[in-house]
Amino acid sequence: MNPRAAPLQRIQFATNPCRCDRSQLSMKKDDSNPVGLTFNAGEPFVVTAERIAAFCAVVGENNPLYVDPVAARAGRYGQIIAPPAFVASFRYADNVFDQLPAFGRGGLMGGIDFELEEPIRAGDSIRVSSEVKEIYEKTGRTGTMIFVVVRSTLTNQKGQVVARVDHRMMNRL
Repeated sequence: MNPRAAPLQRIQFATNPCRCDRSQLSMKKDDSNPVGLTFNAGEPFVVTAERIAAFCAVVGENNPLYVDPVAARAGRYGQIIAPPAFVASFRYADNVFDQLPAFGRGGLMGGIDFELEEPIRAGDSIRVSSEVKEIYEKTGRTGTMIFVVVRSTLTNQKGQVVARVDHRMMNRL
């Protein structure tokens, strides 16, 4: 154990960072097939240097561009930026999986893919909009599983898309 390491703190990143309740969510599309449904989180998530540092501590990231203000100012972006994996912390920003009948009672993360467009900077205000992209079933030796792919688009306060994140969840039928 590193004696200089900060003490571990209990931090939940896979919860609703926007702290919005379901009444603040908007949903588009009326038919019963959820593919194409769009969910928008009610309030933006303000990214702070402290949240970035806490995330880095939890995942063991120590790149100075993410945790050291002096090094970050001298770096390419001129300030602290979030590590690429930080985009995964927006998983529950719009409660999209809670809105889908097969996942209202839970499920397992089946994978995550992301495309980064712009760095997320300390001070950014991130809005999340998610769309149900695909639903499919697979049958294996333990039975049939349903998979849902939701693409979340993260947009900063300037209207720039900072990332697109595909969350793949699975559940037993």
